[in-house]
Amino acid sequence: MSIIGPGIITANVDNDAGGITTYSIAGAHYGYSLLWSLIPITVALIVVQEMSARMGAVTGKGLAELIRENYGVKVTFWLMLFLSITDIGNTAAEFAGWAASNEIFGVNKYISVPLGALIVWLFILKGSYRVVEITFLVFCVVYLVYIPAAFLARPDWSQVAKETIRPSFRFDTGYIVTLIGVVGTTIAPWMQFYIQSSIVEKGVKKENYWASRIDVIFGCFMTDIIALFIIVACGATLYKAGIHIESASDAAVSLKPIAGKYASVLFAVGLANASLFSASILPLATAYYICEGMGFEAGINKTFREAPIFMSLYTIFIVIGALIVLFPGMPLIAVMWISQVVNGVMLPFVLFFMLMLINKKELMGDYINKGTFNTIAWAATIIMCALTLMFVVSMFL
Repeated sequence: MSIIGPGIITANVDNDAGGITTYSIAGAHYGYSLLWSLIPITVALIVVQEMSARMGAVTGKGLAELIRENYGVKVTFWLMLFLSITDIGNTAAEFAGWAASNEIFGVNKYISVPLGALIVWLFILKGSYRVVEITFLVFCVVYLVYIPAAFLARPDWSQVAKETIRPSFRFDTGYIVTLIGVVGTTIAPWMQFYIQSSIVEKGVKKENYWASRIDVIFGCFMTDIIALFIIVACGATLYKAGIHIESASDAAVSLKPIAGKYASVLFAVGLANASLFSASILPLATAYYICEGMGFEAGINKTFREAPIFMSLYTIFIVIGALIVLFPGMPLIAVMWISQVVNGVMLPFVLFFMLMLINKKELMGDYINKGTFNTIAWAATIIMCALTLMFVVSMFL
């Protein structure tokens, strides 16, 4: 039980405001037809997250630090730069989700966003790793509200089962972009950096790594089961009614006349929880990998004086993310949606470095990848590259 935390937290944070928006749109626009993708995504997610956690336990170093040590500062700098830009959009998406969920309950964004930003900033700045981790685990439990929300939508469960195990594909831009978004939000680049840094800070060693592996696998199953229920809730109601939405908050509001106010409230509560939870972790993950990649001190247990760059970066990302949401006329839905697609585009680059590192015998010893893991991980990388290429070509056509 003392090992549990990094795997469950990292996987569940991925069901953030952008993720819930992506799943809601997938269900509302395509019904259950994208459910099949969750099976290969879950397998790939387990493999990718397990690799990150294993590297952290065996080497005692974060992913960004390993990339810098093995491929140089220049490569690390450019990778960190592009990932940072992506995470600014992701953080803004979390505050957009927080603002939207609060507006459903009548709270203006100019009140909710500054208050939410202050809460998450003080929480990390003043909290210890243990307190932060326990609180994050409590946040994870709240995601379960999406299960009764789906049951209240009264779906045809036999149809859900068929679509889950029967792959389908459409060669149109909207479907491909949505599929990339679903993959990009379920297996996001920042996750690999955060889970490895979290494993290192928690002090997990290779001797007790077996417990971390259970933590990782359970977390991956949990996050994708929640994703399934979100898609089912919207597919059973909004897709049937022909209602197109642009955000998760649209889904929450639209569910009320179709599935009842309780389903709508549960959906909105889940969105608020996910947004604030992820708004805490995304800037944290970004600060972690920038500091590790550039050789600065990092860690929740450290004070502002001990890790000034780490704490300053965390503060800056929260401030920028909140300000983007508060800027008049900012297309928040576009920010949330594009951030998920960019995640999918950046993922192959991160996976490439991970695969090169974890197969280094001098780095990992007996803990290098086995054949099956390598096959699945390389397949995920190739498929993401193919999906991205298809997206670009279909946009030109």
